[in-house]
Amino acid sequence: MKLSDDDFTLFGVAQCFAQDRATLDARWRALQADVHPDRFAAEGAAAQRVAMQWAMRVNEAYQRLKDPLKRAAYLCGLRGAAIDAESNTAMPADFLIKQMAWREALEDASSLDAVESLAAEVAAEHRALLAELASTLDERRDATAAAGQVRALMFVERFASDVDARLEALGQ
Repeated sequence: MKLSDDDFTLFGVAQCFAQDRATLDARWRALQADVHPDRFAAEGAAAQRVAMQWAMRVNEAYQRLKDPLKRAAYLCGLRGAAIDAESNTAMPADFLIKQMAWREALEDASSLDAVESLAAEVAAEHRALLAELASTLDERRDATAAAGQVRALMFVERFASDVDARLEALGQ
């Protein structure tokens, strides 16, 4: 293992979008057990600092790999298609229209049922986009197209948070 290894190599898993969460969890626990600074207490401060770097590196990798959106963005970057969400906001027209319709629906929703219905629609779209992203990355291996899908999913996740906040405000 090297600190410079990519997350997939560090965790000993295939460099693909589809990952088994239980495998990632088990691998994280095993890596943390190997690099935990307490294991190096008898070896002095320098060894503990190195162990701390490793523990932080393992945690960073785990946070990226366990989250499908972060994993996809990372994989796109590894394949030469950075997400650039701050500077690249281009989206297909149909997706932009859907965004506007969702925003209007959320603003107009005055009942718990209306917001729950919107939440269900957004959750279904999220699942569909994740499935499409998996195909794009693992089957078609098209990182450029996947980068656009990741940006779309970022919006969907942010909007889902807004819907959740509205549900909380309505007393759910």
